[in-house]
Amino acid sequence: MTPQLVLIKLRLRLNKSHSSDYDLIPDWKAVEAINKAAIDVCRRLINGSVKTQDGSEETTMRTDDLQFLLKPKELVGVNHKTFFEAKLPEDYLWYKRFTPIVSKAKCKNKTIDSLFVEEANVGTLIKDWSMEPSFEWEQTFHTLLDNKLRVYTNGDFLVNKIDAVYYRYPKKMDINGYIHEDGNASVDIDLEFKEDVANLIISEAAGIIAGDIESPNQKAINDAST
Repeated sequence: MTPQLVLIKLRLRLNKSHSSDYDLIPDWKAVEAINKAAIDVCRRLINGSVKTQDGSEETTMRTDDLQFLLKPKELVGVNHKTFFEAKLPEDYLWYKRFTPIVSKAKCKNKTIDSLFVEEANVGTLIKDWSMEPSFEWEQTFHTLLDNKLRVYTNGDFLVNKIDAVYYRYPKKMDINGYIHEDGNASVDIDLEFKEDVANLIISEAAGIIAGDIESPNQKAINDAST
């Protein structure tokens, strides 16, 4: 959806709030609200609802809404004594799948399963015969900390690389006609979501702006529609 259309729809959603005293909502403020709303909507779609159990790929609709944000990438890093560590990509938003490609002695480039666990449980799991990293049993576990992926090896094997699939950050929408804080001129960048999801984002952004300008009734209307 073009940025011009997004801003028109946003201002139509604001209607009463975007009139008279509020008629001068600047483009940069609208763009900021849209980009914040896009992240909020993405997180809700990815996480799903505990009540309905509809996570990111629990339904074909959710899969179709989010598939363009899924990104494959090979991660390389450093093998330490008991674990392998790689930096997460700069556009990383949410975990989907990390598959280690490992080697031991003459056996090279073997794919093994890896389970995502909490860092607090590592000390227990690494001593558990049924969960410990094992080249023979083709299993290990991994954690996320300090913007890094850590795959535990317990010294039993080396990790060559990680076959990663993750949700990236959506591209930030922008519109030509103003100057960013860093001094660069803005340019037209479309809101890259499908129309139905884009409309959810616009409603969310209208709620954000309405809240900022202290319009509780309008904010409640927009909150109810998202």
